[in-house]
Amino acid sequence: MYLPHTDSERQEMLAAIGVESLADLFSSIPAKYRFPTLNLPEALSEMEVQQTLAEYASDNENLQDLVCFLGAGAYNHYIPAAVDSILRRGEFYTAYTPYQPEVSQGTLQAIFDYQSLITALTGMEVSNASHYDGATAVAEAVTMAHAHFRGKRNRVVLSPALNPMYRATVRTYHAGSGIEFVGDETTQDPKSRPDELAQFIDSNTALVVVQYPDFFGRIFDLTELAKKTHEAGALFAVSTYPIALGMLKPPGEFDADIVTGEGQSLGIPLSFGGPYLGIFTTKKEYVRKMAGRLVGETVDNRGQRAYVLTLTAREQHIRREKATSNICSNQGLMVLAAAVYLSLLGKQGLKQVANLCYQKAHYAAKQITKVKGFKVWSPDPFFNEFAIQCPSNVENINEHLLEHGVLGGYDLGQDYPALHNHMLIAVTEMNSKEEIDYLVNVLKEASHD
Repeated sequence: MYLPHTDSERQEMLAAIGVESLADLFSSIPAKYRFPTLNLPEALSEMEVQQTLAEYASDNENLQDLVCFLGAGAYNHYIPAAVDSILRRGEFYTAYTPYQPEVSQGTLQAIFDYQSLITALTGMEVSNASHYDGATAVAEAVTMAHAHFRGKRNRVVLSPALNPMYRATVRTYHAGSGIEFVGDETTQDPKSRPDELAQFIDSNTALVVVQYPDFFGRIFDLTELAKKTHEAGALFAVSTYPIALGMLKPPGEFDADIVTGEGQSLGIPLSFGGPYLGIFTTKKEYVRKMAGRLVGETVDNRGQRAYVLTLTAREQHIRREKATSNICSNQGLMVLAAAVYLSLLGKQGLKQVANLCYQKAHYAAKQITKVKGFKVWSPDPFFNEFAIQCPSNVENINEHLLEHGVLGGYDLGQDYPALHNHMLIAVTEMNSKEEIDYLVNVLKEASHD
Protein backbone atom coordinates (compact mmCIF):
# COMPACT_ATOMS: atom_id res chain seq x y z
CA MET A 1 0.00 0.00 0.00
CA TYR A 2 1.36 3.41 -0.95
CA LEU A 3 1.24 5.94 1.91
CA PRO A 4 2.00 9.41 0.54
CA HIS A 5 2.29 11.32 3.84
CA THR A 6 5.42 11.52 5.99
CA ASP A 7 5.34 11.36 9.79
CA SER A 8 5.96 15.10 10.02
CA GLU A 9 3.11 15.84 7.59
CA ARG A 10 0.74 13.69 9.63
CA GLN A 11 1.74 15.51 12.84
CA GLU A 12 1.16 18.84 11.11
CA MET A 13 -2.34 17.80 10.07
CA LEU A 14 -3.16 16.49 13.55
CA ALA A 15 -1.98 19.76 15.09
CA ALA A 16 -4.19 21.72 12.70
CA ILE A 17 -7.31 19.97 14.03
CA GLY A 18 -6.16 20.11 17.65
CA VAL A 19 -5.26 16.50 18.49
CA GLU A 20 -1.93 14.94 19.37
CA SER A 21 -2.15 11.47 17.81
CA LEU A 22 -4.13 9.29 15.41
CA ALA A 23 -5.51 7.45 18.44
CA ASP A 24 -7.21 10.67 19.56
CA LEU A 25 -9.28 10.62 16.40
CA PHE A 26 -11.02 7.47 17.65
CA SER A 27 -11.48 8.47 21.29
CA SER A 28 -15.27 8.75 20.91
CA ILE A 29 -15.46 5.05 19.98
CA PRO A 30 -15.63 2.71 23.00
CA ALA A 31 -12.25 1.04 23.47
CA LYS A 32 -13.57 -2.51 23.09
CA TYR A 33 -14.79 -1.70 19.57
CA ARG A 34 -11.77 0.16 18.29
CA PHE A 35 -9.54 -2.65 17.14
CA PRO A 36 -11.56 -5.86 16.82
CA THR A 37 -9.76 -9.03 15.85
CA LEU A 38 -10.21 -9.55 12.13
CA ASN A 39 -9.68 -12.83 10.35
CA LEU A 40 -7.48 -11.39 7.63
CA PRO A 41 -4.57 -12.95 5.75
CA GLU A 42 -1.02 -11.73 6.27
CA ALA A 43 0.02 -8.55 4.52
CA LEU A 44 1.35 -8.90 0.97
CA SER A 45 3.90 -6.95 -1.02
CA GLU A 46 2.78 -4.92 -4.03
CA MET A 47 4.12 -7.59 -6.37
CA GLU A 48 2.30 -10.34 -4.49
CA VAL A 49 -0.96 -8.36 -4.57
CA GLN A 50 -0.71 -7.96 -8.33
CA GLN A 51 -0.07 -11.68 -8.77
CA THR A 52 -3.00 -12.59 -6.51
CA LEU A 53 -5.41 -10.26 -8.30
CA ALA A 54 -4.24 -11.60 -11.67
CA GLU A 55 -5.05 -15.13 -10.48
CA TYR A 56 -8.54 -14.02 -9.41
CA ALA A 57 -9.09 -12.28 -12.76
CA SER A 58 -8.03 -15.37 -14.69
CA ASP A 59 -11.07 -17.20 -13.30
CA ASN A 60 -13.36 -14.88 -15.29
CA GLU A 61 -14.36 -15.70 -18.83
CA ASN A 62 -13.60 -12.89 -21.26
CA LEU A 63 -14.16 -12.05 -24.90
CA GLN A 64 -10.48 -12.29 -25.74
CA ASP A 65 -10.80 -16.03 -25.18
CA LEU A 66 -14.43 -16.63 -26.18
CA VAL A 67 -16.49 -16.11 -29.31
CA CYS A 68 -19.55 -14.08 -28.28
CA PHE A 69 -23.13 -14.40 -29.53
CA LEU A 70 -24.73 -12.95 -26.40
CA GLY A 71 -26.55 -9.61 -26.53
CA ALA A 72 -29.90 -8.87 -24.87
CA GLY A 73 -28.98 -5.23 -24.20
CA ALA A 74 -25.16 -5.23 -24.07
CA TYR A 75 -23.10 -5.89 -27.18
CA ASN A 76 -19.56 -6.74 -28.21
CA HIS A 77 -18.57 -4.00 -30.66
CA TYR A 78 -15.17 -2.86 -31.84
CA ILE A 79 -13.84 0.17 -29.96
CA PRO A 80 -11.20 2.29 -31.75
CA ALA A 81 -8.03 2.80 -29.68
CA ALA A 82 -8.48 6.58 -29.85
CA VAL A 83 -11.55 6.36 -27.58
CA ASP A 84 -9.64 5.12 -24.55
CA SER A 85 -6.66 7.34 -25.34
CA ILE A 86 -8.82 10.47 -25.13
CA LEU A 87 -10.72 9.25 -22.06
CA ARG A 88 -7.45 8.86 -20.15
CA ARG A 89 -6.39 12.47 -20.63
CA GLY A 90 -6.18 14.03 -17.19
CA GLU A 91 -8.47 16.96 -17.95
CA PHE A 92 -11.28 14.52 -18.78
CA TYR A 93 -10.45 11.58 -16.55
CA THR A 94 -10.78 13.56 -13.32
CA ALA A 95 -13.31 16.20 -14.44
CA TYR A 96 -16.10 17.02 -12.01
CA THR A 97 -19.57 18.40 -12.69
CA PRO A 98 -18.98 21.57 -14.76
CA TYR A 99 -20.62 24.13 -12.46
CA GLN A 100 -17.99 26.76 -13.31
CA PRO A 101 -18.01 27.28 -17.08
CA GLU A 102 -14.87 29.41 -17.03
CA VAL A 103 -12.79 26.40 -15.99
CA SER A 104 -14.89 23.67 -17.63
CA GLN A 105 -15.01 24.58 -21.31
CA GLY A 106 -13.49 21.29 -22.49
CA THR A 107 -15.94 19.16 -20.52
CA LEU A 108 -18.89 21.35 -21.52
CA GLN A 109 -17.94 21.23 -25.19
CA ALA A 110 -17.62 17.44 -25.08
CA ILE A 111 -21.11 17.18 -23.54
CA PHE A 112 -22.51 19.64 -26.10
CA ASP A 113 -21.01 17.62 -28.95
CA TYR A 114 -22.47 14.42 -27.46
CA GLN A 115 -25.91 16.03 -27.25
CA SER A 116 -25.66 17.21 -30.86
CA LEU A 117 -24.63 13.76 -32.09
CA ILE A 118 -27.34 11.93 -30.15
CA THR A 119 -30.14 14.25 -31.27
CA ALA A 120 -29.01 13.80 -34.87
CA LEU A 121 -28.94 10.03 -34.41
CA THR A 122 -32.38 9.74 -32.80
CA GLY A 123 -34.09 12.48 -34.80
CA MET A 124 -35.05 14.35 -31.63
CA GLU A 125 -34.63 17.98 -30.55
CA VAL A 126 -33.03 17.80 -27.11
CA SER A 127 -30.67 15.39 -25.36
CA ASN A 128 -29.45 15.35 -21.77
CA ALA A 129 -26.13 14.01 -20.60
CA SER A 130 -27.01 11.60 -19.13
CA HIS A 131 -28.51 8.70 -17.16
CA TYR A 132 -26.78 5.65 -15.77
CA ASP A 133 -27.93 3.06 -18.29
CA GLY A 134 -30.68 2.14 -20.71
CA ALA A 135 -32.92 0.74 -17.96
CA THR A 136 -32.87 3.85 -15.77
CA ALA A 137 -33.40 6.02 -18.85
CA VAL A 138 -36.71 4.22 -19.50
CA ALA A 139 -37.64 4.61 -15.83
CA GLU A 140 -36.90 8.34 -16.08
CA ALA A 141 -39.15 8.54 -19.16
CA VAL A 142 -41.98 7.26 -16.97
CA THR A 143 -41.07 9.81 -14.28
CA MET A 144 -41.09 12.62 -16.83
CA ALA A 145 -44.43 11.61 -18.33
CA HIS A 146 -46.00 11.36 -14.89
CA ALA A 147 -44.66 14.81 -14.00
CA HIS A 148 -45.87 16.23 -17.32
CA PHE A 149 -49.44 15.27 -16.47
CA ARG A 150 -48.94 16.37 -12.84
CA GLY A 151 -49.92 12.93 -11.62
CA LYS A 152 -53.40 13.16 -13.15
CA ARG A 153 -52.70 10.27 -15.53
CA ASN A 154 -51.48 7.12 -13.84
CA ARG A 155 -51.42 4.41 -16.51
CA VAL A 156 -48.23 3.42 -18.35
CA VAL A 157 -48.37 0.88 -21.18
CA LEU A 158 -45.25 -1.28 -21.49
CA SER A 159 -44.61 -3.49 -24.50
CA PRO A 160 -43.99 -7.18 -23.65
CA ALA A 161 -41.14 -6.91 -26.16
CA LEU A 162 -39.42 -4.22 -24.04
CA ASN A 163 -36.25 -5.57 -22.39
CA PRO A 164 -37.47 -7.45 -19.28
CA MET A 165 -34.64 -5.96 -17.23
CA TYR A 166 -35.83 -2.49 -18.19
CA ARG A 167 -39.38 -3.35 -17.20
CA ALA A 168 -38.18 -4.66 -13.83
CA THR A 169 -36.20 -1.45 -13.24
CA VAL A 170 -39.23 0.70 -14.13
CA ARG A 171 -41.37 -1.11 -11.59
CA THR A 172 -38.70 -0.82 -8.91
CA TYR A 173 -38.32 2.93 -9.56
CA HIS A 174 -42.03 3.55 -9.29
CA ALA A 175 -43.08 1.10 -6.60
CA GLY A 176 -45.65 2.79 -4.38
CA SER A 177 -46.11 5.72 -6.78
CA GLY A 178 -49.63 4.78 -7.78
CA ILE A 179 -48.64 4.25 -11.41
CA GLU A 180 -50.39 1.31 -13.07
CA PHE A 181 -48.30 -0.69 -15.54
CA VAL A 182 -50.16 -2.69 -18.18
CA GLY A 183 -49.53 -4.42 -21.49
CA ASP A 184 -46.59 -6.64 -20.53
CA GLU A 185 -48.29 -9.17 -18.28
CA THR A 186 -47.02 -12.74 -18.59
CA THR A 187 -50.32 -13.66 -20.22
CA GLN A 188 -49.49 -11.41 -23.18
CA ASP A 189 -48.12 -13.06 -26.30
CA PRO A 190 -44.46 -12.01 -26.68
CA LYS A 191 -44.89 -12.38 -30.45
CA SER A 192 -47.56 -9.65 -30.48
CA ARG A 193 -46.95 -6.60 -32.65
CA PRO A 194 -46.65 -3.03 -31.28
CA ASP A 195 -50.00 -1.93 -32.76
CA GLU A 196 -51.76 -4.41 -30.46
CA LEU A 197 -50.82 -2.22 -27.49
CA ALA A 198 -53.51 0.25 -28.58
CA GLN A 199 -56.10 -1.84 -26.70
CA PHE A 200 -54.48 -0.77 -23.39
CA ILE A 201 -54.50 2.97 -24.12
CA ASP A 202 -57.24 5.02 -22.43
CA SER A 203 -57.86 8.54 -21.13
CA ASN A 204 -55.78 7.73 -18.01
CA THR A 205 -52.68 6.75 -20.01
CA ALA A 206 -49.63 8.96 -19.51
CA LEU A 207 -47.09 7.02 -21.55
CA VAL A 208 -46.69 4.14 -24.00
CA VAL A 209 -43.21 2.55 -24.09
CA VAL A 210 -41.90 0.30 -26.87
CA GLN A 211 -38.48 -0.88 -27.99
CA TYR A 212 -36.96 -0.43 -31.46
CA PRO A 213 -35.62 -2.86 -32.54
CA ASP A 214 -37.47 -4.76 -29.84
CA PHE A 215 -35.93 -7.15 -27.32
CA PHE A 216 -36.19 -9.98 -29.85
CA GLY A 217 -34.41 -7.90 -32.48
CA ARG A 218 -37.54 -7.34 -34.57
CA ILE A 219 -38.14 -4.15 -36.54
CA PHE A 220 -41.62 -2.58 -36.79
CA ASP A 221 -43.01 0.67 -38.15
CA LEU A 222 -44.24 2.55 -35.06
CA THR A 223 -46.07 5.34 -36.86
CA GLU A 224 -49.59 4.01 -36.29
CA LEU A 225 -49.07 3.27 -32.59
CA ALA A 226 -47.60 6.74 -32.05
CA LYS A 227 -50.65 8.24 -33.76
CA LYS A 228 -53.10 6.30 -31.57
CA THR A 229 -51.11 7.22 -28.46
CA HIS A 230 -51.27 10.92 -29.29
CA GLU A 231 -54.97 10.74 -30.14
CA ALA A 232 -55.50 9.62 -26.55
CA GLY A 233 -53.42 12.57 -25.32
CA ALA A 234 -50.59 10.39 -24.03
CA LEU A 235 -46.85 10.55 -24.65
CA PHE A 236 -45.00 8.02 -26.78
CA ALA A 237 -41.55 6.70 -25.76
CA VAL A 238 -39.14 4.53 -27.71
CA SER A 239 -36.16 2.68 -26.25
CA THR A 240 -33.63 2.08 -29.00
CA TYR A 241 -30.32 0.42 -29.84
CA PRO A 242 -28.18 3.29 -31.20
CA ILE A 243 -26.09 1.18 -33.60
CA ALA A 244 -29.29 0.12 -35.39
CA LEU A 245 -30.02 3.78 -36.13
CA GLY A 246 -27.08 3.73 -38.51
CA MET A 247 -29.46 2.12 -41.01
CA LEU A 248 -33.01 2.35 -39.59
CA LYS A 249 -35.44 5.27 -39.58
CA PRO A 250 -34.81 7.35 -36.42
CA PRO A 251 -37.59 7.22 -33.79
CA GLY A 252 -38.12 10.96 -34.14
CA GLU A 253 -39.65 10.29 -37.53
CA PHE A 254 -42.31 8.17 -35.82
CA ASP A 255 -43.22 11.32 -33.85
CA ALA A 256 -41.82 9.91 -30.62
CA ASP A 257 -41.98 12.26 -27.63
CA ILE A 258 -39.14 10.58 -25.74
CA VAL A 259 -36.33 8.40 -27.09
CA THR A 260 -34.05 6.52 -24.71
CA GLY A 261 -31.39 3.89 -25.22
CA GLU A 262 -28.39 2.04 -23.89
CA GLY A 263 -25.25 3.82 -25.09
CA GLN A 264 -22.86 0.98 -24.25
CA SER A 265 -22.54 0.04 -27.91
CA LEU A 266 -21.06 3.48 -28.67
CA GLY A 267 -17.44 2.92 -27.70
CA ILE A 268 -17.99 1.55 -24.19
CA PRO A 269 -16.67 -1.94 -23.28
CA LEU A 270 -18.89 -4.63 -21.77
CA SER A 271 -16.96 -4.39 -18.48
CA PHE A 272 -19.00 -7.04 -16.64
CA GLY A 273 -22.06 -4.78 -16.70
CA GLY A 274 -20.87 -1.22 -16.32
CA PRO A 275 -20.39 1.66 -16.15
CA TYR A 276 -22.79 2.20 -19.05
CA LEU A 277 -24.63 5.17 -20.53
CA GLY A 278 -28.33 6.01 -20.49
CA ILE A 279 -29.37 7.98 -23.57
CA PHE A 280 -32.32 10.32 -23.06
CA THR A 281 -33.78 12.63 -25.70
CA THR A 282 -37.08 14.43 -26.05
CA LYS A 283 -38.97 17.17 -27.86
CA LYS A 284 -38.09 20.75 -26.96
CA GLU A 285 -41.55 21.37 -25.49
CA TYR A 286 -40.86 18.86 -22.71
CA VAL A 287 -37.34 20.01 -21.87
CA ARG A 288 -38.23 21.53 -18.50
CA LYS A 289 -39.52 18.20 -17.26
CA MET A 290 -36.38 16.38 -18.43
CA ALA A 291 -34.01 15.15 -15.75
CA GLY A 292 -30.28 15.72 -15.99
CA ARG A 293 -28.36 18.54 -17.60
CA LEU A 294 -28.47 20.44 -20.86
CA VAL A 295 -25.33 22.14 -22.16
CA GLY A 296 -25.78 25.04 -24.56
CA GLU A 297 -23.59 27.16 -26.82
CA THR A 298 -23.33 30.93 -26.40
CA VAL A 299 -20.74 33.73 -26.67
CA ASP A 300 -18.74 35.32 -23.87
CA ASN A 301 -18.20 39.03 -23.21
CA ARG A 302 -15.45 39.05 -25.85
CA GLY A 303 -17.68 37.57 -28.51
CA GLN A 304 -15.98 34.16 -28.39
CA ARG A 305 -17.82 30.87 -28.56
CA ALA A 306 -18.52 29.49 -25.10
CA TYR A 307 -20.40 26.60 -23.50
CA VAL A 308 -22.58 26.73 -20.39
CA LEU A 309 -25.05 24.66 -18.42
CA THR A 310 -28.14 26.11 -20.09
CA LEU A 311 -30.62 24.10 -18.07
CA THR A 312 -30.20 22.02 -14.94
CA ALA A 313 -32.82 21.48 -12.28
CA ARG A 314 -31.15 22.92 -9.19
CA GLU A 315 -33.75 21.21 -7.03
CA GLN A 316 -32.07 17.93 -7.83
CA HIS A 317 -29.06 19.13 -5.86
CA ILE A 318 -30.48 21.09 -2.95
CA ARG A 319 -34.25 20.50 -2.68
CA ARG A 320 -34.76 16.79 -3.00
CA GLU A 321 -38.47 16.85 -2.20
CA LYS A 322 -39.10 19.09 -5.24
CA ALA A 323 -36.83 17.22 -7.64
CA THR A 324 -38.28 15.65 -10.79
CA SER A 325 -35.66 12.90 -10.62
CA ASN A 326 -33.02 11.40 -8.38
CA ILE A 327 -30.43 11.79 -11.15
CA CYS A 328 -28.02 14.63 -10.49
CA SER A 329 -24.72 13.31 -11.86
CA ASN A 330 -23.92 12.81 -15.52
CA GLN A 331 -21.88 9.89 -16.82
CA GLY A 332 -19.14 12.24 -17.99
CA LEU A 333 -16.57 9.73 -19.22
CA MET A 334 -19.20 7.54 -20.84
CA VAL A 335 -20.67 10.54 -22.65
CA LEU A 336 -17.19 11.42 -23.86
CA ALA A 337 -16.59 7.85 -25.07
CA ALA A 338 -19.81 7.91 -27.09
CA ALA A 339 -19.01 11.33 -28.57
CA VAL A 340 -15.49 10.25 -29.58
CA TYR A 341 -16.77 6.96 -31.04
CA LEU A 342 -19.46 8.63 -33.13
CA SER A 343 -17.06 11.35 -34.26
CA LEU A 344 -14.50 8.78 -35.39
CA LEU A 345 -17.02 6.70 -37.33
CA GLY A 346 -19.06 9.51 -38.83
CA LYS A 347 -22.28 8.87 -40.75
CA GLN A 348 -20.76 6.44 -43.22
CA GLY A 349 -18.80 4.53 -40.61
CA LEU A 350 -21.83 4.04 -38.40
CA LYS A 351 -23.86 2.96 -41.42
CA GLN A 352 -21.13 0.43 -42.28
CA VAL A 353 -21.08 -1.00 -38.75
CA ALA A 354 -24.88 -1.29 -38.75
CA ASN A 355 -24.87 -2.97 -42.15
CA LEU A 356 -22.22 -5.48 -41.06
CA CYS A 357 -24.28 -6.37 -37.98
CA TYR A 358 -27.41 -6.78 -40.10
CA GLN A 359 -25.81 -8.85 -42.88
CA LYS A 360 -23.88 -11.14 -40.54
CA ALA A 361 -26.92 -11.75 -38.34
CA HIS A 362 -29.00 -12.75 -41.34
CA TYR A 363 -26.27 -15.06 -42.56
CA ALA A 364 -26.12 -16.65 -39.09
CA ALA A 365 -29.91 -17.10 -38.94
CA LYS A 366 -29.94 -18.73 -42.37
CA GLN A 367 -27.17 -21.18 -41.43
CA ILE A 368 -28.58 -22.04 -38.00
CA THR A 369 -31.97 -22.94 -39.46
CA LYS A 370 -30.22 -25.57 -41.56
CA VAL A 371 -29.38 -27.44 -38.34
CA LYS A 372 -31.97 -30.05 -37.45
CA GLY A 373 -34.23 -28.93 -34.62
CA PHE A 374 -33.40 -25.21 -34.82
CA LYS A 375 -35.67 -22.65 -36.44
CA VAL A 376 -36.20 -18.89 -36.36
CA TRP A 377 -39.02 -18.02 -33.96
CA SER A 378 -40.50 -14.98 -35.74
CA PRO A 379 -40.92 -14.21 -39.45
CA ASP A 380 -40.73 -10.45 -38.83
CA PRO A 381 -37.74 -8.41 -40.07
CA PHE A 382 -34.88 -8.17 -37.57
CA PHE A 383 -31.66 -6.20 -37.13
CA ASN A 384 -28.77 -8.07 -35.49
CA GLU A 385 -30.63 -10.25 -32.96
CA PHE A 386 -33.05 -13.05 -33.54
CA ALA A 387 -34.79 -15.69 -31.45
CA ILE A 388 -34.19 -19.35 -32.25
CA GLN A 389 -36.38 -22.24 -31.19
CA CYS A 390 -34.05 -24.98 -29.95
CA PRO A 391 -34.55 -28.74 -29.83
CA SER A 392 -33.56 -28.96 -26.16
CA ASN A 393 -32.86 -26.96 -23.00
CA VAL A 394 -31.03 -23.69 -23.74
CA GLU A 395 -28.95 -23.93 -20.56
CA ASN A 396 -27.57 -27.29 -21.65
CA ILE A 397 -26.87 -26.02 -25.16
CA ASN A 398 -25.01 -23.01 -23.76
CA GLU A 399 -22.93 -25.24 -21.50
CA HIS A 400 -21.94 -27.27 -24.55
CA LEU A 401 -21.08 -24.09 -26.46
CA LEU A 402 -18.99 -22.78 -23.57
CA GLU A 403 -16.99 -26.01 -23.50
CA HIS A 404 -16.06 -25.20 -27.10
CA GLY A 405 -15.13 -21.57 -26.43
CA VAL A 406 -18.44 -20.00 -27.48
CA LEU A 407 -20.56 -17.69 -25.35
CA GLY A 408 -24.05 -18.64 -26.47
CA GLY A 409 -27.28 -16.67 -26.69
CA TYR A 410 -29.67 -15.43 -24.03
CA ASP A 411 -32.10 -17.98 -22.55
CA LEU A 412 -35.50 -16.38 -23.24
CA GLY A 413 -37.26 -18.90 -21.02
CA GLN A 414 -35.90 -16.99 -18.01
CA ASP A 415 -38.29 -14.13 -18.69
CA TYR A 416 -40.92 -15.55 -21.03
CA PRO A 417 -42.49 -18.85 -19.91
CA ALA A 418 -43.94 -19.30 -23.40
CA LEU A 419 -40.42 -19.23 -24.84
CA HIS A 420 -38.99 -22.23 -23.05
CA ASN A 421 -36.19 -23.70 -25.20
CA HIS A 422 -35.77 -20.43 -27.10
CA MET A 423 -32.44 -18.62 -27.44
CA LEU A 424 -31.79 -14.98 -28.38
CA ILE A 425 -28.66 -14.75 -30.54
CA ALA A 426 -26.80 -11.50 -31.22
CA VAL A 427 -24.30 -10.97 -34.03
CA THR A 428 -22.11 -7.88 -34.41
CA GLU A 429 -19.33 -6.73 -36.73
CA MET A 430 -16.92 -8.54 -34.38
CA ASN A 431 -18.19 -11.96 -35.49
CA SER A 432 -16.43 -13.32 -38.55
CA LYS A 433 -17.96 -15.74 -41.04
CA GLU A 434 -15.64 -18.42 -39.67
CA GLU A 435 -16.93 -17.83 -36.13
CA ILE A 436 -20.53 -18.04 -37.28
CA ASP A 437 -19.82 -21.27 -39.14
CA TYR A 438 -18.09 -22.60 -36.02
CA LEU A 439 -21.19 -21.76 -33.94
CA VAL A 440 -23.34 -23.69 -36.40
CA ASN A 441 -21.08 -26.73 -36.24
CA VAL A 442 -21.10 -26.75 -32.42
CA LEU A 443 -24.89 -26.44 -32.44
CA LYS A 444 -24.99 -29.51 -34.66
CA GLU A 445 -23.05 -31.38 -32.00
CA ALA A 446 -25.32 -30.07 -29.27
CA SER A 447 -28.41 -31.26 -31.12
CA HIS A 448 -26.99 -34.81 -31.12
CA ASP A 449 -26.30 -34.90 -27.37
